[in-house]
Amino acid sequence: MLEWILILLVVAAVAGLLGLNTISGVALSGAKILIGIALVLFLLVLFGVIAIA
Repeated sequence: MLEWILILLVVAAVAGLLGLNTISGVALSGAKILIGIALVLFLLVLFGVIAIA
């Protein structure tokens, strides 16, 4: 999941530099959603709600 976040952030940065604002916004929104999901999963694992076997 972390590599998808990094890929989307790179795509957003490159698209922003090239002036493709729509593509940049979509990639950044996707990265924000994945960061939120990763953060929630991390907190659940940290507090012991979900056990990783």
